[in-house]
Amino acid sequence: MQTLEALQSKIKSVEDLRAVVRTMKTLAMVNIRQYEKARIALTDYNETIELGLQALLRDRYFSEMPFKVFPSSQKQNQGLVGVILFGSDRGLCGQFNEQIVTYALEQLNARQVHHERRQIATVGSRLITYLETAKQPIENHFSLPSSVAGTNQLVQELLLTIEKWRNRHFPQFISAIGSEPIEEIHSPLEQILLFYNRSISTTNYQPVTLQLLPLDINWLHQLQQRPWNSHSLPTQTMSWDRLFPLFIRQYLFVSLYQATVESMASENASRLAAMQAAEKNIEERLTDLNADYRSSRQNSITAELLDIVAGFEALNQP
Repeated sequence: MQTLEALQSKIKSVEDLRAVVRTMKTLAMVNIRQYEKARIALTDYNETIELGLQALLRDRYFSEMPFKVFPSSQKQNQGLVGVILFGSDRGLCGQFNEQIVTYALEQLNARQVHHERRQIATVGSRLITYLETAKQPIENHFSLPSSVAGTNQLVQELLLTIEKWRNRHFPQFISAIGSEPIEEIHSPLEQILLFYNRSISTTNYQPVTLQLLPLDINWLHQLQQRPWNSHSLPTQTMSWDRLFPLFIRQYLFVSLYQATVESMASENASRLAAMQAAEKNIEERLTDLNADYRSSRQNSITAELLDIVAGFEALNQP
């Protein structure tokens, strides 16, 4: 049976651990709040970009100059696929990183993207171990910012990496179409995919996939045919061929920014759930230790009383 001193030491250690867990839980809740605010702001920003694209596409539609997304006749499932995975740099977030890696590999297999066609960039050092275990080569690695304020720098680095991928493999994902047809270029870089966790509640999240490039032609057609909710029709002072790529760059920026914010919000949601489970286990452990301590202390007091009574009786014997 453990001594009272040993039980007291264990109780003190568990109480210290409970204080750490409560601190981590509080920090996770604070971080979730700031990422929620950033997500709301991004929603408004994204709606503004879609309105701009809608105005441009309607202008192109009524001018009877349709747009096309390149390439249209390129054979699929032959070129490289750029993959950007969003994970975490810190631990204590449950199976957050393992789940997104497992989901990404399943999606790539379902899309018939074999190992030799994958070009992977990771955001978060905790992903590296799982990818190396799955024998997935990592070409680029990025660290996550400590707050929303540093997200802009990360997104700029990701955009620069995507531009390097495009220049290296000479892709032509999208082009402004005039009257002359564009000569087809067989590019080895077929598409770019984002895999990240999206927060759905304070403690829940789900993995999602976003095809960043090439642009979804159905989405562009939907924007083009969406009713314009105003009597004032939009006008433009810049040429369509110059303005449309600028909006696409903004779309890429906000998509990467949103993926980063969603992933970091999900990371803190996972950490909050893990800390809540840990706090529950710690409370149960403390209850057991305190019960053992009280029992041991009572047994010790009883033994001391019995020793005193036995000694008194021994002294009073004739």
